[in-house]
Amino acid sequence: MRNMMRQLFLAAVIALLAAVTSGTATAVLVTPQTASVASISPANGAVVGIASPVTVRFTAPVPDRARAERSVHVGAAPGSFSWTSDRELVWTSSGFLPADSRFTVTAGNARSEFRTDGGTTADADMSAHTFTVFIPGQPPRVMPASMGKPGRETPVGTFPVMEKDRTIIFDSRTIGIPLDDPEGYYLTGEFAERLTSSGVFVHSAPWSVGQQGNTNVSHGCINLAPADAEWYYDNVSVGDPVTTHW
Repeated sequence: MRNMMRQLFLAAVIALLAAVTSGTATAVLVTPQTASVASISPANGAVVGIASPVTVRFTAPVPDRARAERSVHVGAAPGSFSWTSDRELVWTSSGFLPADSRFTVTAGNARSEFRTDGGTTADADMSAHTFTVFIPGQPPRVMPASMGKPGRETPVGTFPVMEKDRTIIFDSRTIGIPLDDPEGYYLTGEFAERLTSSGVFVHSAPWSVGQQGNTNVSHGCINLAPADAEWYYDNVSVGDPVTTHW
C-alpha cells in the first residue's frame, strides 16, 4: 500500500510538472503574510494630544503594504496611511482628533488604547514674533518668541509634538553645520519639544531673550524665555499641535 501511495504521489508530481511546462497548469495564489506587530504608538494607556499620529512598527519588512494597512483600525476616525520605512506604518487623522476621547487601535492581533487630552494647541506667528498657547477653559498665553532667521526659516505648517526633553544636546552638525563654522554650536538645551525629525524644537533660549518678540534669529527652532519654556513644557503633551505661519 505504501509503495502504491508513493507511486501515485510521484505520478501527480510528474503530471503537474508536465502541465506547467505546457502552460496549462492552474495558478496557485499564495497570499503574502503580514509581519507580526512589534509595537503600537501611542502605547496602551497613553494620554496624547489631538494631532497625535498612530505608528505601527512591524518585526520585519512588510511585503504587502495594502494588506498591512487593511489590518490597522483606529476606532471610527477617518485618516490616511504613509510608510516611513519598510516596516513602519503611520496613520494620520484627517483632522484633529476629538479632545477628551478614548481610542482603540488594532493592528492584526495587537491592540492599544489611548486617550486624547483636553485639546491644547499652540500658534507660532513668525511675523509678530509670538508663541501663543491655547488651553481650553483658560485665557490664551501669549509669549514673545524668536524663530528661524533668513536662510534658516522655521518651516510653515502644523506639527504635532513628537517628544519632550527636560534637557537635550543641540549639535549644529545634525543640521549640516560643522562645529568650527561661525554658525556652529554644541550646547545643552532645556525644556524642549521636538516638532520635526530634522531638528526643529520649541525650547528655552536664554541667549536670545533680547530678540524674542522682535527679531527672528534662530537656526529654525522656536526660542522662548526660560520661564515661558518651562511653563509650556509643563503643560504640553506629546501629540499637541503647533501651527507655524507668517
